[in-house]
Amino acid sequence: MADLRSDTVTKPTAAMRTSMAEAEVGDDVFGDDPTVIALERHAAQLFGHEAALFAPSGTMANQIALQLVVPRGLELLAGADAHVVTYELGAAAALGGISTRTWPSVGAVLDVEQITAMIRPAGYPSVPTAAIAVEQTHNLGGGGVTSLETLRALRVAADNAGVALHCDGARIWHAHIADGVPLDAYGSVFDTLSVCLSKGLGAPVGSLIIGSADKIAQARVLRKRLGGGMRQVGILAAAGQYALDNHLTRLAEDHTRARHLAEALEPYGVVEAAQVRTNLVPLDLSKAPLDAPSLAAAAAERGVFIAAMLPRVARLVTHLDLTDADVEKAASVLGELLS
Repeated sequence: MADLRSDTVTKPTAAMRTSMAEAEVGDDVFGDDPTVIALERHAAQLFGHEAALFAPSGTMANQIALQLVVPRGLELLAGADAHVVTYELGAAAALGGISTRTWPSVGAVLDVEQITAMIRPAGYPSVPTAAIAVEQTHNLGGGGVTSLETLRALRVAADNAGVALHCDGARIWHAHIADGVPLDAYGSVFDTLSVCLSKGLGAPVGSLIIGSADKIAQARVLRKRLGGGMRQVGILAAAGQYALDNHLTRLAEDHTRARHLAEALEPYGVVEAAQVRTNLVPLDLSKAPLDAPSLAAAAAERGVFIAAMLPRVARLVTHLDLTDADVEKAASVLGELLS
């Protein structure tokens, strides 16, 4: 079986399991789990911020971060296909009382002037804009990377308007490897970030909220309120620390395999290999003989698992648990089905 549905399907390596079994633990609700504390300090330092908070999921991390920068009843701007507004079940509104407004999405490509023009100042009857959310890398944008230059321009615009910037950085590690941008350079752009440990890095559970010491103190309260307070969670934090220490630079291997897949499938008119820069390979099936659910079902019968994202869009994701042989099998099976 070659499972390319997501990089969330990765399993802890033997060495990661050993680090989990040997982790020193405490009670994180009381703030005395030493392994969690070490992970949070490390992550904050990587991004050049004061503090971080371990959370059980990326959605919780995003929603806590959004509540930090958008007071109830105010507005968040985001791309129309951003994860925070498409795949988190309306949590911003349901849990945070946050109004959202979106710009037409073109993946990781941001039009700073367009976004700036959308910012609403305080004053009746409009809902004031409090923050802008950016996804790095961009999931539905095929793992696209927004350039540091663009992000810095957006930071200037946000500062001029007095609004905050949040980064949904679930796969920001891939942007760091693809463009060689230091993590603290990304950190300098954003007021808050959420970063995931359980996708490409291969940890079984966990994300981190990153920001100022004051914001992370507030985040700890919000996490408890949402049911995210955990006890001897150092067992999981140890997996995240192991991932940061051992699995970050190897993401380049996933990028290479993704590009190989894209090049193999490009002749079928479903992907432009030059656009694949990280570990996501989007397949545009608008002119293909099969729609996405049909392609996914047929591929699964042949031992290749892919994700049907939209009726005519499928996604392949390379990750830690895939071998070169798995990639070759996927290319062969999908090529046969698309021909």
